[in-house]
Parts: sequence; structure tokens; C-alpha cells
Amino acid sequence: MGILGRVFRRKSKKQIPQSDTHLYRDLLTNITRVKNDFGQSDDLTVNSFKWNDSSPSICASLYIKSLVNTETINSLSEEISNLKIKDNKSRQALPFDVLRAHFSGVRTLKEGDKYIDLYADLLSGNTVFLLHGSRQYLSIPTESTEGRSVEEPSSQTVIRGPKEGFTENINQNILLVRKRIKSNTLRLENLSVGNLTRTAVGLMYIKNIAKDSIVREIRDRIKKIETDSILEGAYIEEWIKDDRYSVFPTFLSSEKPDSVASALLEGKVAIFTDGTPYVLTAPALMVEFLHSSEDYYHHYIIATMMRFLRFIAFFLTLLVPSFYIAIATFHQEILPTPLLVSIAAQREGVPFPTFLEALIMENTFEILREAGIRMPRAIGPAISIVGALVLGQAAVEAGIISAVIVIIVSITAISSFAIPNYEMANAIRATRFAFMILAGVIGIYGIFIGIIVLTLHLCKLKSIGVPYLTPIAPWIKDGNTDTFFRFPFWVMKNRPFGLHGDDKRRIGGEYTVRKNKKGNQEFR
Repeated sequence: MGILGRVFRRKSKKQIPQSDTHLYRDLLTNITRVKNDFGQSDDLTVNSFKWNDSSPSICASLYIKSLVNTETINSLSEEISNLKIKDNKSRQALPFDVLRAHFSGVRTLKEGDKYIDLYADLLSGNTVFLLHGSRQYLSIPTESTEGRSVEEPSSQTVIRGPKEGFTENINQNILLVRKRIKSNTLRLENLSVGNLTRTAVGLMYIKNIAKDSIVREIRDRIKKIETDSILEGAYIEEWIKDDRYSVFPTFLSSEKPDSVASALLEGKVAIFTDGTPYVLTAPALMVEFLHSSEDYYHHYIIATMMRFLRFIAFFLTLLVPSFYIAIATFHQEILPTPLLVSIAAQREGVPFPTFLEALIMENTFEILREAGIRMPRAIGPAISIVGALVLGQAAVEAGIISAVIVIIVSITAISSFAIPNYEMANAIRATRFAFMILAGVIGIYGIFIGIIVLTLHLCKLKSIGVPYLTPIAPWIKDGNTDTFFRFPFWVMKNRPFGLHGDDKRRIGGEYTVRKNKKGNQEFR
């Protein structure tokens, strides 16, 4: 600490009270308190200096070396040195006044007088300035911006559409959304969650389009979170979701800025979490988990056809194994005689009952799928191919399983890959085993009981107070222009029912399609 070394050593021997929350007027007492609270950490850097030779003002700058940008720190030190030289003639000016006057228009300045706020600034990568005789501090952002650059999302690939994806930097993610919504009605609220991690969380919505009650409810729920750590957006989702025991996701997570921008324009709220490339949007409806951002970049007839394929894949993933178990075990009379004879011939010599055979194959596929995900990318696909081809063919030839069960599991697996949202696909994978157990116990009756229970559960679910099956249950006649079908843009005049605030119209005027005298369509 240079000129203050001997004085600091004398001060460090004193007992510094730890119960006070506000800064002291004595600079060395504050420095000692900070260093003790950080456990004499080696990367906590403290530099003390006099503002000028004739001034009694003693200052100190503090920062955590591992969190700051070295070039920014060097630039800041050079600027302060120049300020000190220019201010040598002014003996009356205080260092804080000079710093405020110089940096207020260039950098973001923050003032405080509490230790907890000072620690939060230090741990955010800021440089903190302390002044002897003052109970306040100044903070200047100097955090390091190193991290992954903007690149194509890995979990939401599209053929046509923007290729940009979110990164782990919350400010970069907010920028990607603001680039798409250039409106002064776009609001951002900064929150901090986690007693130890103090993770930065951003709440974004569009004024008058988002419903005030939904924004207030999400804000209140996040503020009530009491936990040590928030490391990913899923932590927040699990804390604030309406039904914490439901396996179905009630928050839509996305890696694509265009998807988040589209959700904001529908009246939803986006939750940004620092350290993760996934942004949550709420309220989320069940049909949205089977939609893709690419639906809006293709012709509406093609997009509608693709949606129907996803809904078919949804039901195939959920019900194909259970229906096979029920029919092969209890209801063989449903099958045509040639097909029944073929299945019986294939199962001749198989030592396991149909339910156990299907359960073994489904579990084997889930293990192969998990192994392919966790293995390095270079050999991950090879694991899946070897498992699907070699093990499946060998098991059939050995008489352990029948060939038809391989077809059933393959149909189920391929259909599950057609579900665009990974969280919803996982929920269906888990629910599928429950249906298989019901089918193995009481056949088709069990499947229909499971469908009734599942439907009641989905009807009971809510996402931030909005029914999960909206606009199907409750049925909204004018709200089904973007559920199973993707209607043309000029038909979708209003925002989704139950989500929007005062501004409910997407289209400013009445648009109709008419034919002119030449027989061509035109908008009016």
C-alpha cells in the first residue's frame, strides 16, 4: 500500500467490528474490513494513493483481479493519473467530485454506503473507490467481457431463419433482443437472486402489451426466492412455477432471440439469467411446446402441415408402446388374423412376456440415448448407431426379443425427436412409462384411464395463473388462429387471449383481401 504501509499495519491489529453495515469515515478501517471479509484473498487488489502532493485527500481503489479486464484497468489508471495532474492547481476539489464530473458522461457510475453493496460491486467486476473521511464509495464498471461469441444455437436448429443464438452473457442476450424490438415501450428490470451467487436476472416485457398482473406476479415470485445459488434459468423455473410437482414444463426456454422477441410481442415476459444461453418466457401454453420459430418463416400451409406432423409424433411417442402391449397381451382379437399370426410366429421362443420385453427395449434405448448425449461429439453418434443396429439385430437373432418390438421402439424414438422442445420431449418420455404400466396391468382400459387422468392434470395446470391448455380448454373461438393451424399473418389480428394487456391488436387497421379489376389479390 506504499505511503500508507506503516499506518495500515497498526490499524490491521485493531479489532474491526463486523456487525456494522455502513462504511466508516476512516479509510484504513474500511480496507481492513474488506480484506478480512474476503479472507485476505490473493486476487483482491488494493491500491492507495494521494490525489495530489498538496492535498490531504487519501484514496484507494479496490478490485478483484480475476474478474476485471486488464486493459480497462490500465486505461482507467491512466485517466485517473491525468486527472490528478490537471487537478494539482485546485486544492479545493475533492477526488469524488472530480471523478463524478469526468466519468458521469462516459461510464456508468454507482454510489453506495453499505458493505453488502460494495461487495456486490466488487464481485460483479467493478472497481471501487474509497476516500478517507467519506462514508460513501464510487463504483465504475471494469468487468471482463470474455466469453463465448454469438453463434448458431445447438439445440434449436432451423433451415430458414436467423442463425444467432444467446450466449452466457446476460448483457449480450439483452442486446440481441433489443436489436429486434426497437421500441421505447420495451422495459427491463434488473434483479439479483441467490444469497451467495447473487446472480443477475433480467425481467423484460413490453409496456401495455404485457398484462400488468402477470408482470407483477412474476416479479413478486422471483423476489421471494430464498436460496444460496441460482446457476441456471431452470432454478428459477422450479422455484416459481405454479405446480412444482408436475413433470410438464410451464416455462418455455429458448436459445433464439427471434423466438423471445416474438413471445414479447404476444404479451409474455422474458426472464434472462446471467451465465446461461437459455431465456425463459412465461406464461407458456402447452401447444407452444409443439411450435417452432420456423413455422412463421414458411408458407402457412406448409407450416400447418408440419405442425400436424408434430402433434401426430406427440401421440405416437406417448401411446404406441402401450397400445402394442395392451393389444398383444389382452386384446389379440383386434388385430387382423394374418398380422396376429405373424406376430405370434416372431414371438415364438421369446422368453419374456410382452410388457417386460417392451420395458427392456425402451430402457435400453433410453440408456443408448443418454450415452450418446454424454459422450464426446466425435463418438456420440457412433454409440447410437452401434446400439440401434448391432444390439437390436443381435438380440432378435438370439431370440431374446421379437422383431416387432424393435419396430415399435424405433417408431417411438423417431417420433420423440420430432418434438421441437427438449423439456416437453422429456416429459412425454417419462409419462410413456406410466402408460406402459397401465397397459400391462389392465390393457386398453388402463390406457384410457391414463388419458383421462392426464387430460385432467393438464386442465388443472397453470402457467403464472393462465390455464395451460388455453385456447383449447377453455375454448376460445377467436384464439385458435395459431394453435393446430398456422393462419396467415393478416388473419391473426389479435394477440393471444389471456396474455395481452391493453394493446391487444397485432394489426393497426382492418386488413381484408380483395380482388381488383385485374383479378389479382390486394390488401385493403
